[in-house]
Amino acid sequence: MAMASTCAQLGLRHRSPVCKMIYAQVQSCISTTRASTSICSGLFINRDNKTVQTRLRRKPKMCYYNDLTAKYLTTAGKDKKQTDELSSDVVNHSPLLPNKEAMLATENHISLDLDAPELSALEEISNDEAVTISVPSIPPMSTTLRDYVDKSETLTKLVQLGVDLFKLEQRPNVGSMLLRLDFDKDVAPRLLFLKDIGVEDSRFGYIISRNPYILTESLDNLQARVNYLKSKKFTAETVTSMVSRAPYLLNFSVKRLDNRLGFYQQQLKLSASNTRNVVARLPRLLCGSLEPVKENLKVCEIELGFKENEIQHIIIAVPKVLTANKRKLTQIFDFLHNTMKVPHSLITKFPQALNCKFLRLKERHLFLEYLGKARYDPAHVNYIALDRMVSVPDDIFCTEMALATLEDFDLFQKTL
Repeated sequence: MAMASTCAQLGLRHRSPVCKMIYAQVQSCISTTRASTSICSGLFINRDNKTVQTRLRRKPKMCYYNDLTAKYLTTAGKDKKQTDELSSDVVNHSPLLPNKEAMLATENHISLDLDAPELSALEEISNDEAVTISVPSIPPMSTTLRDYVDKSETLTKLVQLGVDLFKLEQRPNVGSMLLRLDFDKDVAPRLLFLKDIGVEDSRFGYIISRNPYILTESLDNLQARVNYLKSKKFTAETVTSMVSRAPYLLNFSVKRLDNRLGFYQQQLKLSASNTRNVVARLPRLLCGSLEPVKENLKVCEIELGFKENEIQHIIIAVPKVLTANKRKLTQIFDFLHNTMKVPHSLITKFPQALNCKFLRLKERHLFLEYLGKARYDPAHVNYIALDRMVSVPDDIFCTEMALATLEDFDLFQKTL
């Protein structure tokens, strides 16, 4: 009590933060002593053994605050000499601030805490202690699948197969779908099925990157669709090639596949053999929308002026005309028919010209015209075949068709 009154008087004389802190700690010491609690190294320890173990676990945290108080008093003492004398006097007398003996005792207590037995899993803990428990888990939310690769066996093995996760995460709900899949239970059986029908391992990454939903298809449904294609006289090698190049092919039901094959056979008036030939060369015809196909057929008939039998011949030779961009198709036809003066019959005979790059067609025609060799009618002796002109490399085009050097062609291209 005498110490409290002395510190109170000092606090009134010296209204510094240090003195106020000392006064508050002494008041706390008095109130604690009245509660019949013993003080040791700044820690309140009851006589109950169970309570002692609990308090020992919290001891480092309380000593930490007392240590900060000591540091604060030491630093503040460097600024004011009078305050330094006052703080040193209180440190020697106050049991709340750790001295050398108290620090040694604290270290001993900490070592005892490290040797203490672990808590039982059934022991109740407080809410504060529960908050401090960290449970390792996968990120609950992320904008990229990369954060889950190290924590998901399925994603790890898909990456090893060459799957493009960036392409998959652009699609809604695909990332969460992949995280729910078990590799051994869901993914591996589908990969074995693809391998059984002849798909090479190097194509797994390509197929799953473009069609991850094949991993959720029933194996019975997949087998039924393969059996249907074989029943339509598609060979096993053709089915393998179609699945490898059109990943969505096996996601469509047998009824839909049958309707698509019937559409092309009836719309183009093709035989069953020619229909299989067209679909086998461009299997995505069975997967994509039919609207672009219908539109291109109308363009060929109405805008470009081809007859029905000419359209059939063009489609059988170049199935890509059915899915070509409408603007590109009309642009190439306009240059062939109106600039190069190639008639419909000749375009039908060399339909590969409709599937070439417009810039290549334009540059090569202008170069042949400059040399006076732009003759495309087979009736002429030295005519230029359209299919070769748009497909061969530049060096062959120059030496065999234009009868010029590659340097001459390069110089001519710079004048365009």
